[in-house]
Amino acid sequence: MGRAYEVRKLSKEKTGAIKAKTYSLFAKEIYLIAKTNPNIESNSSLKRIVDKAKKSQVPANIIERAIGKAKGNSNENYETVTYEGFGPGESTLIIKCLTDNINRTVGFIRGTFNKFDKSLGVNCSVSYNYDHLAIISIKSNEEEKIFELLLENNIEIIDIENEEGYITITAHPNDAHKIKDLLESIIPNIDYVVDEIGMYPKTKIKLSDEDKTIFEKLVKILEESEDIVEVYHNVDIIE
Repeated sequence: MGRAYEVRKLSKEKTGAIKAKTYSLFAKEIYLIAKTNPNIESNSSLKRIVDKAKKSQVPANIIERAIGKAKGNSNENYETVTYEGFGPGESTLIIKCLTDNINRTVGFIRGTFNKFDKSLGVNCSVSYNYDHLAIISIKSNEEEKIFELLLENNIEIIDIENEEGYITITAHPNDAHKIKDLLESIIPNIDYVVDEIGMYPKTKIKLSDEDKTIFEKLVKILEESEDIVEVYHNVDIIE
């Protein structure tokens, strides 16, 4: 199985995460996007994040409250920050955060690594071994039609896979919105199985049972924080 299968599997596993955290993260993202333009009909980025939130079963009142807050005079300000760290064995991690208090967030992350005698790295100490990619997966068998459409519109495709009835497109993050605009123009009511922009390791490693146990505990604690959006790593956990 290739990247398509792995990303779909991990995406499905996320649905089992703590609902309160999922709701909180979507509320923050919706609020930030709505601050630029709270009109869902004229703000395509807002429409897409709202659709994504609904698919993740975020209640309508949470979505409406976040947009309403953006229309008001709220002084809340969230920043996206990323930290890099070294886990057990040869594992590495990239932690993406959305926070209104950087000191609190970095303190929590550093304390978590220290708990397992592991350490944070400096900027680019880990990320040079990762690719920043957009991954979009839909259920379809129209690979040739989609591929031709993307080529006609001068979109550079890093990879396209057709696996078990799913087409997965890997592209540059800056092209993600354009790709979705094109897909939506030919597929009415499109359902995105995966719609992610993230950091993906160039190579993966396997850990010993002991190191894997430590690694899983480390990641579990990090993922429970409401400040942390995503934890990327280079450990092969798909079985």
